[in-house]
Amino acid sequence: MRIISGTARGTNLYTLEGSDTRPTLDRVKESLFNIINSRIFDAVVLDLFSGSGAIGLEFASRGAKEVVVCDNSKKAIQIIQKNLEKTHLEQKVKLYNSDYIEFLKNNKDKKFDVIYLDPPYKTDYIINALDFILQYDMKDKDGLIIIETDEPERIESGLKERNITIEDKRKYGRAYLIFI
Repeated sequence: MRIISGTARGTNLYTLEGSDTRPTLDRVKESLFNIINSRIFDAVVLDLFSGSGAIGLEFASRGAKEVVVCDNSKKAIQIIQKNLEKTHLEQKVKLYNSDYIEFLKNNKDKKFDVIYLDPPYKTDYIINALDFILQYDMKDKDGLIIIETDEPERIESGLKERNITIEDKRKYGRAYLIFI
């Protein structure tokens, strides 16, 4: 896994051992950033279920003003810290070791231009996080929420129940990106 573009382009990243996290494939990451390229520069970004931090670090490398990465796992936070040092992006990235609901509660007054949600599959974390994000209006007026999932029907059903419009949806093998 590596940074694809920007100031840290080509930097190989440390990854987590085991099957608790599944890194976003480079081809998915490259497509994602091609789609949202015009929204990255000077953006305030939240990568809520960060894993190794690869998505958040890619945002920082490509010119986001501030990137907030959050993960509940201490091992993930240690890996992200090592990746921050390796990429020299410490000035742009704020790192939080916290449960996602606790993080959202403690930062409910913050606004984000882009919010990336890629929690462990087969959980209700996406819908729970979305409920909180929407309740406290944490997405900037012209902001974007991106969901990575392997259960698009279940997620779309939850979005429909909340009258949330899907801007775009893309399929990459088993993974789907849903843009709202």
